[in-house]
Amino acid sequence: MDLRKFKNLDWWLICAVIALSIFGIICIGSATHINLGESRSTYYSQMLWVTVGVIIMFAVLFVNLDFFAGLYKQIYVLNILLLIAVLLIGTTANGAKRWIYFGPIGIQPSEFSKIIMIFCLAKVIDKNRQWINNKNILIKICLFTAVPIILIQKQPSLSASLVLLAILAVEIFSAGLNYKYIAWAFIILVPIVLFIMWDVLRENPIIVDKILRPHQITRILTFLRPEEGSDSYYQTLKSISAIGSGRLMGKGLYEGTLNQLSYLPEPYNDFIFSVIGEEFGFIGCVGVLLVQLFIIFRCALIAMSCRDSFFQLTAAGVAGMIAFQTFVNTGVATGILPNTGMSLPFVSYGGSSMWTNMASIGLVLNISLRRSKSLFEEV
Repeated sequence: MDLRKFKNLDWWLICAVIALSIFGIICIGSATHINLGESRSTYYSQMLWVTVGVIIMFAVLFVNLDFFAGLYKQIYVLNILLLIAVLLIGTTANGAKRWIYFGPIGIQPSEFSKIIMIFCLAKVIDKNRQWINNKNILIKICLFTAVPIILIQKQPSLSASLVLLAILAVEIFSAGLNYKYIAWAFIILVPIVLFIMWDVLRENPIIVDKILRPHQITRILTFLRPEEGSDSYYQTLKSISAIGSGRLMGKGLYEGTLNQLSYLPEPYNDFIFSVIGEEFGFIGCVGVLLVQLFIIFRCALIAMSCRDSFFQLTAAGVAGMIAFQTFVNTGVATGILPNTGMSLPFVSYGGSSMWTNMASIGLVLNISLRRSKSLFEEV
């Protein structure tokens, strides 16, 4: 690789990702009460996940993307085989079969499916970009995405399925989808969402119980009628209380009352934002969101400044994935969305999610080396 290309490497993006990941380790330490002498295994594990993640990020930076783009069909098939393997030999925990264990280390293929689909979907759309507004092509692209979504829902993992839908929406929009299709999507989806909400509230649902698992229905019902599902609403209620109690400046690291007294369920994973709110206050929450926004902005900037359609769509897909996950995680923690079990990128605990996010940033950085124009250059 020509070392002169490294002048285009986005060091601001690298610094933002590493800084946010280090902050996440600090918050996980508080969430697991290392200050009280409790086990540091989760804390140390996250350090390992971040370290390996950074290595993965820089490894992907040097990957020959053109070579792997030519193997997108094989990569897609590998993705499908991994998702099938989970259903056959995966380990069940909390009613879901999402992990495959290799000794003490477990991987979550649904997480890796996100970056695989960003890459493969970008290639499929790129090959059909000039016909993106052809109905048959759109159906082909949607079916291409539907296969992994169906397999992921079998686990089940609604959050990962929604992320793949978000990636699909961002990439086809970036490819130049006609606004009439977007309008029709809203015309169709809004009534469907309203019907699902109405059906969930029925004593005997018509169709929802056939497409969603009981715990998923409970989460939606609890969101619509919190008073009827106080046990299920416990997580969200305590999260809102923790964030609110932090006020402007927060109570300080290791000083969060609800966190330190173990009133927050899953505080180091899906509800890490509530720990941030209680201990670092409104300023801490805004700071984390601003860093996430900066990361998304840099990814979008790289996408906009890339001439190659495939790489442009790939970078846009990464930006969309991070934006969607951030919105849903903080939305759940603040009670404006139903609980979906989605992690906060670079902050929440988890090896598979951390490696996926780091690898996606590596993809964007790799693409940044290929930029040949600035945003202000005349086309």
